[in-house]
Amino acid sequence: MPEALSPREVSRTLLERIGEGRYSELAELYAEDAVVETVFEPVGPRRFEGRAVVEERFAAVAAGSPVELTPENVVVRETDDPEVVVAEWDYKVHHRVTGRTFEAANIQVLRVRDGLIVSSRDYHDHLALVMAGGHLPQLVRALEAGQREE
Repeated sequence: MPEALSPREVSRTLLERIGEGRYSELAELYAEDAVVETVFEPVGPRRFEGRAVVEERFAAVAAGSPVELTPENVVVRETDDPEVVVAEWDYKVHHRVTGRTFEAANIQVLRVRDGLIVSSRDYHDHLALVMAGGHLPQLVRALEAGQREE
């Protein structure tokens, strides 16, 4: 049986696969009971539980995302907890529909146990992605609708 990847290696593998568009291979990096939190997600759920749910999300991205993501300036920092790494990087984003190319900042805090991601707190620049796609009016309407429902 091969040795499990270190948290640093898992983080780098995740970003490499995203950059190569290998979304169908991402869920295998997550534990069965993994929890993913997309902290700055402006609309929609911010917490996802379980590998199956993570796999569904990656499949949806693969099927319908208009963006190509290239990780750049990647720095992975180890912490005093051997299971936890903090990754910082920029995505060079190419929006296939609008033709826009821009950078979006990211930070991810991963807890990796036995070579699998058990938790992830993701801080992505969702607003940059919304702006590049020309979807700011829809985002504003969704946010307003959500505020009225509370």
